[in-house]
Amino acid sequence: MRKLNVKGVEEMAQAVAGGDAPSEFRMSKLMIPLIALITGCFMVILDSTAMNVALSKLVTDFHAQLPTLQWTVTGYMLATAAVIPLAGWLSDRFGAKNVFLTSVIMFTVGSVLCATPNDANLLITFRVIQGLGGGFVMPVAMAYVYRLAPPNKIGMVMGLLGVPILLAPPVGLILSGWLVEYHSWRWIFLINLPVGIFSLIFGVWSLPKIARKKVAGFDLPGMLLGPIAFAALSYGVSEGASSWTSVQTLTGLIGGGAALIAFVAMELRAKIPLLELRVFRSADFSFAIFVQWIVQFSLFGAIFLLPQFLQQARGFGSFDTGLTLFPQALASACIMPLGGFLFDRIGVRWLVVIGLGLVSGAIYQYAHVDMTTEGKDLLLPLIMAGCGMGLMMMPLNSHLINKAPRDLVSRVTSLTSAMQQVINSLAVATVVTVLTSRLKTLAAADPTASGSNAADAAKAMLALAPKAFDYTFRVMLAVALFGILLGFLLRRGKKPSEEAAVQAAPERAMEGMHMG
Repeated sequence: MRKLNVKGVEEMAQAVAGGDAPSEFRMSKLMIPLIALITGCFMVILDSTAMNVALSKLVTDFHAQLPTLQWTVTGYMLATAAVIPLAGWLSDRFGAKNVFLTSVIMFTVGSVLCATPNDANLLITFRVIQGLGGGFVMPVAMAYVYRLAPPNKIGMVMGLLGVPILLAPPVGLILSGWLVEYHSWRWIFLINLPVGIFSLIFGVWSLPKIARKKVAGFDLPGMLLGPIAFAALSYGVSEGASSWTSVQTLTGLIGGGAALIAFVAMELRAKIPLLELRVFRSADFSFAIFVQWIVQFSLFGAIFLLPQFLQQARGFGSFDTGLTLFPQALASACIMPLGGFLFDRIGVRWLVVIGLGLVSGAIYQYAHVDMTTEGKDLLLPLIMAGCGMGLMMMPLNSHLINKAPRDLVSRVTSLTSAMQQVINSLAVATVVTVLTSRLKTLAAADPTASGSNAADAAKAMLALAPKAFDYTFRVMLAVALFGILLGFLLRRGKKPSEEAAVQAAPERAMEGMHMG
């Protein structure tokens, strides 16, 4: 079996490089290397949500303050944001297979270390190590898929890789909630050991080696300014959830903005830039990435907001919240391969329009939640949201890669992944700001919410919470509807026919996504 599959993948990659007809493509030849990539991505994304569940337990076990332990989440996020811009250059220089396997090893070792400390500072340090490994996994995995799949099949294959993106967060909530509640928080890290070993073994065995791309220079200013810019911006907007005028927020935004301006100036002048920003000269690419930011903002904001309502207003535990949200992830996992299949045939426009239409319908129903809302009441909108996300997320990523000019395409996954990190943080900070502001406005208009009796005031604030959540969901609905209007303007371009795929194959082999 090993000889059949591994040899088949390498022959397929060589055929793409040599311009052979993509009609010889067989999904079965990619399944084993896809298992290695999907397992690694699933492990990293799952663990990114697990820590949120364990924070309250860690406060007790470590006898530390919540703001201190919050750095176990913030430090991980900043480490991830810092290394994403380096993924493309390192893959070009050392080979995508080596970078992917090294990042899996670092993440797995970091996970084991995270399970050992009895001190908050040590845990924060180990979470940074974990984040440094995890930041490379997704952009490098996407690059692998893009290089191995023929142009007219990229949507189908990318759809399979996208399954862990949407399936892992609710699975992480369910699994981590169960482990923290009934066993130990240390197990949310220890379970990564067998998963990481599995991904590593499959990766060594099945990921093909293709001649790495030569890198003629070393962009030292870019390697310093890029990580600083994206990490500082992510930190600034995440701190904005507490206060947009705090020292931490302003330091992150001003410092990150200055570093970003300097980074852009240096990259446009560099002979061998870390991130090829001239890709924005393509009007189609620039518009498509703006649409992706709008989609990402509305999706991530809604995904973040609903669990907060269930836990803060309705009193659901983490485990019950994960179970309630699981139908959304399951729907996404089932529909995402279909989204990739349709992308290869009809392009991205109608997938974005229909997908955001389903998400908008779900958010509209979320905007009517109250204190009587139960899990079963959310089943239909959760399935609608899951189907919408599954239809459009990976097709939009594939569309971005296809719209990049051929000679600039090799750094697109690092660029888009770095920006998505900032957009996700901005979405969370924005919805928290809107929610908090609305709650204060409602409380100011309700005398019982500021009464002398603390218990009565707390009850009044709890009663006002659904109204604040409803208002915030309506804001996210407006963003999603705006995204639908933009989706109508997306241009498909030429459909990658078999003849075009053959002609593009040699160029794609030379300028593809960081393979090595």
